Amino acid sequence: MTEPIPLPDLGSPTARVSLWHVRPGERVYAGDRLVEVLIPGTLIDIPAPVTGTVLEWLAFPQDTLHPGDSLGSIDADPYE
Repeated sequence: MTEPIPLPDLGSPTARVSLWHVRPGERVYAGDRLVEVLIPGTLIDIPAPVTGTVLEWLAFPQDTLHPGDSLGSIDADPYE
């Protein structure tokens, strides 16, 4: 089942994608760091919401997003 990777509300109206720690096709576990985003003065790691395989990135380094925007998606393991 495809699960989105939403940008959580980090207390800022926008966040800029800084660095992805994984690539599409890589396996991740819930809580693993996926992507680093920058809000004014702070770098924050966004964790994997579920265990599975990263399907795609929808946001790339230097992209600016708003809370709730999708960073990418994960093909979630049905048994995790």
